[in-house]
Amino acid sequence: MSLRIVVTVKYVPDATGDRHFADDLTVDRDDVDGLLSELDEYAVEQALQIAEDADDAEVTVLTVGPEDAKDALRKALSMGADKAIHVEDDDLHGTDAIGTSLVLAKAIEKAGFDLVVSGMASTDGTMGVVPALVAERLGVPQVTLLSEVSVEDGVVKGRRDGDAASEQLEASLPAIVSVTDQSGEARYPSFKGIMAAKKKPVESWDLSDLDIEAEEVGLEGAFTTVEAANERPARTAGTIVKDEGEGGKQLAEFLASQKFI
Repeated sequence: MSLRIVVTVKYVPDATGDRHFADDLTVDRDDVDGLLSELDEYAVEQALQIAEDADDAEVTVLTVGPEDAKDALRKALSMGADKAIHVEDDDLHGTDAIGTSLVLAKAIEKAGFDLVVSGMASTDGTMGVVPALVAERLGVPQVTLLSEVSVEDGVVKGRRDGDAASEQLEASLPAIVSVTDQSGEARYPSFKGIMAAKKKPVESWDLSDLDIEAEEVGLEGAFTTVEAANERPARTAGTIVKDEGEGGKQLAEFLASQKFI
């Protein structure tokens, strides 16, 4: 039986762009370019490696987002994923992590899975909680923050590296794992892969396809609320210390005044 791997990916604003909030205090995604979250590229890479080591496996990439989120799917497909699912619905605007986990869980369940692979966090929200929330909703074990992962005989195994020690973890399939940016460099899409991606199937689902009511997601259904947001203040001129014999003392006094020492 084929090993069904689902990789959750996210379309995020380019961190090098000029990012700011819209009037409703959600991230304004219209005025900045987006791309596949870099941390999710590691998840795609690990899923592809697991599939390559299996006798028979299929890798599906799944994203929740606006029309432009298809760009993230195309990147993953060009890396080597087999097919993609795009959940898009206007009522998803403003959905928080808990709502996102509901949508992902429903979509994963509908797609069918043995293993779900996620990045350690998104590069915009950086919460890192979605894999655990999805695992709870699906009622399957989670093995998170892995720097090494493999699947053998219906068991997923991996190594989690901490500050002082490393843990060897495992769970029976079906299961959910998340991988860190130490799990291995993601492959660069080849020209052949980019061309092949254009012919790979991309399914589009909305909330009705997943039996989710609009009130359960979006800003209305969010468990968290942004009360206020302020633009980062412009940079001011730095303090220049002229060394005329007292430079070291002045530097120490400046560092102390800023509570750096």
